[in-house]
Amino acid sequence: MQTVLGFGIQIAALKPFLNTTASTQTMSSEKDMPFLDHLEELRWHIIRALVGLLVVTVVAFTQADFLFGTVIFGPSRPDFITYQWICELSQVLCIDKLPFTIQNRVPSGQFTMHILVSVVAGFIIAFPYIFWEIWRFITPALYGHEQKVAAGATFFVTLLFMLGISFGYFAVVPLTLNFLSNYQVHPDVVNEYDLGSYVSTITLLVMGCGLMFQLPMVAFFLSRLGIVTPSMMRSYRRHAIVVILIVAAIITPPDVVSQILVGTPLLLLYEISIYVSAVVHAKKKRELEKREENNFLQV
Repeated sequence: MQTVLGFGIQIAALKPFLNTTASTQTMSSEKDMPFLDHLEELRWHIIRALVGLLVVTVVAFTQADFLFGTVIFGPSRPDFITYQWICELSQVLCIDKLPFTIQNRVPSGQFTMHILVSVVAGFIIAFPYIFWEIWRFITPALYGHEQKVAAGATFFVTLLFMLGISFGYFAVVPLTLNFLSNYQVHPDVVNEYDLGSYVSTITLLVMGCGLMFQLPMVAFFLSRLGIVTPSMMRSYRRHAIVVILIVAAIITPPDVVSQILVGTPLLLLYEISIYVSAVVHAKKKRELEKREENNFLQV
């Protein structure tokens, strides 16, 4: 929360400056406001986002049977849809049992996990609205042509986030659980996972994939700001591969399979990001040439 407030305060400090330096033809019709008024505006955007998160969280909290029985514990059962797909496609890799049990060893463990899972589910479901509220605050600080370019930001950010969440839940989580539960140093060692550890593993994998899938949007905005160019991204491709493998190792359990499962789509997303940056760079070049041509004609 402190990070979000700090970011919001920085944007609030930036908005009056942009609104006073940009022309009225290229900026939005928002009136100039003092810095404290921008902070007040930021506060209401945050309040509305938190209210939306709270409402969805409460609804999720009331659906404990579905939330835990279907969503959380789904990948721990052999009838999970991913295992069925693998069995149908391979006709060999059919999973009959996942050799582990889930236990709670803390008196308040189940209640705490119920709240935690409800908040995470609420954030995932309410993410489009939360991002929309944040984006509504940032948008007036952009120039007119920048607002047009970023008009679909909420849609594409949400789309990539949901694709990452889906990939993490339906691909990374079940394959990771299957690998780790079948890995044994000795037959006498029984896998009995703590509820908190199990939920944390799933949450980390799913949310990590959701955030990592934002790479093309990050490349888009950095390219618009002129910070990143396609040639730069190509020259640093080998460095990016190392960073991606390190990130994949951090957000996944300590096994090679999970790291490859997360790292492979991230590498593909990096290549897509290079393409996105190239498109943005080419468009900026055309805009600059057109602007220079108009200035020449006016002279």
